[in-house]
Amino acid sequence: MNKFQKAISLIDQINAEDPIKEEVLGKEIAKELLYSIRMTEKLDQFDPESSEAMQLAVRAQHIGRWKIPRSDYPMDRVGYLKWREELKKMHADMAAEILVEAGYDDETIEKTKFLIRKKQLKTDPDTQTMEDVICLVFLEYYFEEFAAKHESAKVIDILQKTWAKMSEKGHRAALQLPFSPSSLELVKEAIT
Repeated sequence: MNKFQKAISLIDQINAEDPIKEEVLGKEIAKELLYSIRMTEKLDQFDPESSEAMQLAVRAQHIGRWKIPRSDYPMDRVGYLKWREELKKMHADMAAEILVEAGYDDETIEKTKFLIRKKQLKTDPDTQTMEDVICLVFLEYYFEEFAAKHESAKVIDILQKTWAKMSEKGHRAALQLPFSPSSLELVKEAIT
């Protein structure tokens, strides 16, 4: 097993501990393990020549996410943003520990942490790719459920915010996703 395979295996072992499960094709899988696999698959489609640091970052982007519940923070925008920042720090730190254990050099570790923390979004091409992949995974796998739980105005607002974070390449990829007719209408309304 090389260091990349070791790191992916260690990330997956932690994410497999997620107590929240999802059912896919009749089988239960830990929510964050499923998310990390989806992130890797989407990166492979979106940017098949991505760096090893990028591949590690997308796999570890939500590592151990359940350890810091949203309910531990005030249920307002300030609380949400603080929770998100704490998560990014935890994800980056956990990933760094794994990469040290797997034998990675400091440069790869720092780049992976940089990407997980989404530093310099819109100015760093790798961070932008990371954000595009995150948005594409949300749109393909989690948007339908989100849209069903919220009023159209909120859904359109979230779509507009998601769209604003994406690059033109991300936009093109998003418009190729297999949306249901109702979701496609919401997307079209949000982006026009």
